[in-house]
Amino acid sequence: MALCSLENKVALIAGASRGIGAEIARVLSLSGAKVALIGRDEGKLATVAGETNGIAVVCDVTDRDALHRVVLGVEQTLGPIAISVYNAGIAPSATLAETDDAMWSQAFAVNVTPAFWLARQLVPSMIGSGFGRIIHVASNAGLTGYAYTSAYCASKHALVGLTRALAVELARTAVTANCVCPGFVETDMCRVAIENISKKTGRSPSDAKRALEAMNPQKRLIEPREVAHVVLALCSEKARGLNGTSIPIDGGQVMT
Repeated sequence: MALCSLENKVALIAGASRGIGAEIARVLSLSGAKVALIGRDEGKLATVAGETNGIAVVCDVTDRDALHRVVLGVEQTLGPIAISVYNAGIAPSATLAETDDAMWSQAFAVNVTPAFWLARQLVPSMIGSGFGRIIHVASNAGLTGYAYTSAYCASKHALVGLTRALAVELARTAVTANCVCPGFVETDMCRVAIENISKKTGRSPSDAKRALEAMNPQKRLIEPREVAHVVLALCSEKARGLNGTSIPIDGGQVMT
């Protein structure tokens, strides 16, 4: 028997073409969910959709009207959305002096605002159906601070704050809102971070990677599937009491 059965529940996953989002799609699909995948890379999105028997929709999540239409289309095709996982995000890195208004605004436009739009659109029907899960993939940068990432950290703190506000507002319904907050995960985004560290510090890529691994008390990068299984646990009907949480998945980094 599956630990968590999502049979016939519809899950919308934004940022699903690779990395954490793709693994979430695979894990939820294996648990019986009907998955709808949003992303920008049509080819990779189609590959994940094929692996999960899901539907793929190319969409710029910063386009409010386009995102609204995607939700309507998914519900017409698969049925009411019971699970919303917002995993889309960018991770700009710059000193405070180099963080211009455009970088700041883009971090919030991608990392926070579409999650708000999706919640606003989906929560009423979730309440009406008697079940709903709002899950935001934030970062442990939403729980602590990192140098040279003021826009990123601020946007992830905002996503955590949005989630907590939703959780309190929805506490008397059957809808929960939670965050998962990974540390450094073995993904394309992490590989870009390693390249940037290497270029800025003169260290080799392998030394830069070891520096990121050293930040985790377990001395390793987190795997995407580890994040996906925490998301799965939050989707369970038995996880009703988990509401407003921000779960770090970083080997204990935020405690050190």
